[in-house]
Amino acid sequence: MASIRIRTMVPAAARPWCSRLVIVVAVSSAAAVFLTFSVPSSNGGWLVIPTSALFSLSTVQPPDFTLATNHTAAPSPLPDLPGSEQFVYPSTAAQPPFSDTASPEPAVDNSGTGEAKPPMAITMFLNSGVRETESHVGDSFENSGSGEPAPTKWTAESRDDDAKAPPLKPSVRRKPDEELIYAKTEIERPPIVSDDPELYAALFRNISVFKRSYELMERILKVYIYSEGPRPIFHTPQLKGIYASEGWFMKLMEENRRFAVREPNEAHLFYLPYSARQLEEALYKPNSHDMKPLLVFLKNYVDMLSVKYPFWNRTKGADHFIVACHDWGPYTTKLHDEFRKNTIKALCNADISEGVFIRGKDVSLPETSIRMPQKPLKDIGGKRVSRRPFLAFFAGNAHHGRVRPILLDCWSGKDESMRIYGQLPSKISNTMSYIQHMKSSKYCICPMGYEVNSPRIVEAIYYECVPVIIADNFVLPFEEVLNWSAFSIVIAEKDIPKLKDILARISLRKYIYLQNNIKRLQKHFLWHPNPVKYDIFHMILHSVWFNRLNQIQENG
Repeated sequence: MASIRIRTMVPAAARPWCSRLVIVVAVSSAAAVFLTFSVPSSNGGWLVIPTSALFSLSTVQPPDFTLATNHTAAPSPLPDLPGSEQFVYPSTAAQPPFSDTASPEPAVDNSGTGEAKPPMAITMFLNSGVRETESHVGDSFENSGSGEPAPTKWTAESRDDDAKAPPLKPSVRRKPDEELIYAKTEIERPPIVSDDPELYAALFRNISVFKRSYELMERILKVYIYSEGPRPIFHTPQLKGIYASEGWFMKLMEENRRFAVREPNEAHLFYLPYSARQLEEALYKPNSHDMKPLLVFLKNYVDMLSVKYPFWNRTKGADHFIVACHDWGPYTTKLHDEFRKNTIKALCNADISEGVFIRGKDVSLPETSIRMPQKPLKDIGGKRVSRRPFLAFFAGNAHHGRVRPILLDCWSGKDESMRIYGQLPSKISNTMSYIQHMKSSKYCICPMGYEVNSPRIVEAIYYECVPVIIADNFVLPFEEVLNWSAFSIVIAEKDIPKLKDILARISLRKYIYLQNNIKRLQKHFLWHPNPVKYDIFHMILHSVWFNRLNQIQENG
């Protein structure tokens, strides 16, 4: 009855407004009920909870208005855990804590190019990848000054760590990891070297960086050598022939007491002491053209190490290295993905066109041909300029690879000053040996054979003959530190027909500059039964150390 009295008390003119008010109230009530039994969806809209699920909700809070307008609410903070509980792996050699100094995965690049950006780079390095080789005759010696270029900077490019980083990392780094990061930061700001009696600045890309890095290597570096592996493939160095570099390094590394350690937890690097030459001799069936047994053998060896020890898995092999001079060295790593991609490979066959050698991580190993292991320095030295009557010299197998047939076709027997042969004819070698030809020539031609590397480059350095390198896509030995334009000539394969013109245009003053630098360079390419400072053993080890520093992440 009261409701009747209220209805009769409302004037007729107000009834349309009152009807609208009732409709608004009804709609608002329905909306409130809807919102109460719904939750925000992941796309910013609203998802109605089925009635059957409502019993599981003890309380439903009214939604915040910002959710209904597609704004993102701040996430709830994760609970704090003690450091020892945050990142824990099962106790197994196959899954150790992943190191902050592991070689990082390529970062996601949002630039639209589809290429991954390297997370670390040293600006002194040349750009990675295959590019067309151009001939050059070195820097102008008139403008060489002290040979000290601008200080090298190490740069860390932006990257998306969350996209590629391993899900778990240790909360505390190992001491060797901290020492590597310390060394890297020290090399970023090296003391400027203006004069050093043991080093010649013009030979180096940055003498200050090299000297500081070398000092830190001597002070810090520790290498663990795996004892596993059957002889003669492992622990049996060959010290003679064109692949002697891998054998000499193995011998001197295993005898070393300064860098080699017995405690692997102290090590910054891990050496796999196998010989690619011995591997080929032991497992390759002649004329079978089947390298698979070699690849399977090494894959199984690495798998064995990764199960037996935690060290490989900790960095996915990034702190492990090999030294292989045989032409097949790069290919023996192909069956094991981490071995091929992450391990530091010191290779004579440093060809960037084949997708195995990675510039800035791997090391170009000098190919040294040793005739007398008891006297590795025999015949070192050359003649003065006035006693070098030949402009250029080459002798070797004419049918090895793509370059030599072109070289001989263009220049063999065409010019008296260009002594270009296949195998050196006996009637010529009886009066002047191969070595005497090199010592009597201004330039020694070093074309690639089946592979890009050639022992003639180091032979030319030994006999003080300026090397002329013809091998597109070849990364030159110790490229990370040496300035090859100060003591060599690089000729593009396409310019072989113009070879004499290029060499003849080099002035006598510039030639003397190049040859004098060769004499100063020799010490860095000599093997000694007992290694000496800055010799080839230490230069190889330094390049492995230097490129390891280039790969580590400072912020894990």
